[in-house]
Amino acid sequence: MHTTNSILITNAKVVNENEIKELDVFINKGRIENISGDLSKKSADVTIDAAGKYLIPGMIDDQVHFRDPGLTHKGDIYTESRAAVAGGITSFMEMPNTNPQTLDKKALGAKWQTAAKQSIANYSFYLGASNSNLEQVKAVDPKTVCGLKVFMGSSTGDMLVDKPKALEAIFKNAPILVATHCEDTPTILANEAIYREKYGEGVPMKYHPKIRSAQACYDSTSLAVNLAKKHGTKLHVLHISTKKELSLFSKLPLDKKHITAEACVHHLFFNDTAYLDKSSLVKCNPAIKSEANRKAIVDAVITGKIDVIATDHAPHTLEEKRNNYFKAPSGLPLVQHALLSLLDFYHDSVFSLELIVNKTSHRVADLFQIENRGYIREGYWADLVLLNDNPYTVTKDNILYKCGWSPFENHTFKSSIDTTIVSGNIAYQNGWVDARVLGKRLKFDR
Repeated sequence: MHTTNSILITNAKVVNENEIKELDVFINKGRIENISGDLSKKSADVTIDAAGKYLIPGMIDDQVHFRDPGLTHKGDIYTESRAAVAGGITSFMEMPNTNPQTLDKKALGAKWQTAAKQSIANYSFYLGASNSNLEQVKAVDPKTVCGLKVFMGSSTGDMLVDKPKALEAIFKNAPILVATHCEDTPTILANEAIYREKYGEGVPMKYHPKIRSAQACYDSTSLAVNLAKKHGTKLHVLHISTKKELSLFSKLPLDKKHITAEACVHHLFFNDTAYLDKSSLVKCNPAIKSEANRKAIVDAVITGKIDVIATDHAPHTLEEKRNNYFKAPSGLPLVQHALLSLLDFYHDSVFSLELIVNKTSHRVADLFQIENRGYIREGYWADLVLLNDNPYTVTKDNILYKCGWSPFENHTFKSSIDTTIVSGNIAYQNGWVDARVLGKRLKFDR
């Protein structure tokens, strides 16, 4: 593992805890040792003059699918963590619908071993819940596992929890946060039948949000919220995609909530017109929906109904994506460009930098109770990102995902990632990823 004992960042515009201040930051042995207005007399192994650049805590992505093990033709922990740090994501939490599925301690252990050898970003993994692994759910260690993932709607992989008694037991006994994928499968199947009757196997991609409808999302999300209220479960509903679902969440401060919500960058950035030119490349579950839904989600980020922003990074090969509607898998590769897409909202005066930092770092750390990360504070791990205002165009040549494509291809973002520091080591700088850098396993203060 490549290590740098000390890094001095000078003249940075530090975005942290709802303020922007010009400060110097001294990093030593992986952690932030000093933050001050002038540390120029400090000696360091590496000095970075950050004049004119913003320094933010690295994005903590609470929802990714890195496809490892078993689906590594689509992506793996090494390739996707490499793309993540190039995009300013310093930590990720990975989902259990791999092969084998992450349904027990043994499967978790195998992922930890792989990540310890290959992940350039910091990492954690969800334990998946199923109709039959309640004892594994009860035995989960809150200090080492980010959360429990419950698929309350069928998506990629066969992990649907659809037995009422199993759902009740999971919500009643979960010792840590329950993160849910909420879409009502019977509603989706009924909609599929309607469109298959009309179009056969050649359903136009633009009908994806009609098939995986707003009602399917609302029915499932309301069920999850009701179960959480009944049992006092700490519930986190992933990838909200509809205006209607937002009525189920509050604007209370995060520390006053036990039911929270996440938005993903593609539901903030795209609307259903994207199907016309991108077709299956923007097919995802839950579906990207209308402009009215997109605007409602953006507003919910600003008002506080949405607590965190993530990616739901889910790569598939182009060959797989080029199938017809029913065979083309759902999911988009996003980690390399997620933060850049949010910075476009900043340049368009929709989101402030402080808000972006809150939703991608501070609040994620708070919600999951991550130990010593998510803020620029003395004593915390140095997970940091330098931003500059140089435009960045996505091309096939600079895409780092193993699948080799992006829904943002040919888009020019208004900002660039200058430098990414992971646990005190420079993982990405000037367009290059240092593959010698390895991230650390996240710990939780629970």
